Amino acid sequence: MATDLTDLTVLAIVTNYGVEQDELVVPLEHLRERGAVVTVAAATSDDVATLVGDKDPGRTVTPDVTLDDVDPAGFDLLLVPGGTLNADTLRLQPSAVEIVRSFTRSGRPVAAICHGPWVLVEAGVTTGKTVTSYPSLQTDLSNAGAAWKDAPVVVDPGEGWTLITSRTPDDLDDFLGAVDEVLTGS
Repeated sequence: MATDLTDLTVLAIVTNYGVEQDELVVPLEHLRERGAVVTVAAATSDDVATLVGDKDPGRTVTPDVTLDDVDPAGFDLLLVPGGTLNADTLRLQPSAVEIVRSFTRSGRPVAAICHGPWVLVEAGVTTGKTVTSYPSLQTDLSNAGAAWKDAPVVVDPGEGWTLITSRTPDDLDDFLGAVDEVLTGS
């Protein structure tokens, strides 16, 4: 039986190019099929061009709002997909960094996969957290005060807010299971 996420709201933040397709599309479909309202906020109102494996064109996703125009206060969870190009560009977006800080200051959960944790480093919110990510981020996260662990999913409820992290699209089942558990409190 699928987890019921009716009336829960999720904000996904991305740039308009380079998001790893499955790290955006699979969570969107998973969450929406279970009743969650998912809003995609992108750098601009243009379509989001996803990639497969950081190189091959993937599906296109139409954003609902821009990063500058979204009010993060009305959401239950923040989703940060990876993709090397997306994550590297996202961390340079002041509005994306502020959205992350808004969630963590208010104690709401953040779920980041693959290269997604780069924006958490930029926001200065990883100190004291145990995380996982794509392996190349290990040094960045450690230098930013996090304890890096090689695991399919890591859930850290410390420091006043819950952080869910995973390594790659291969870990999506574990990642989404943890997201469901955090959203439902089970």
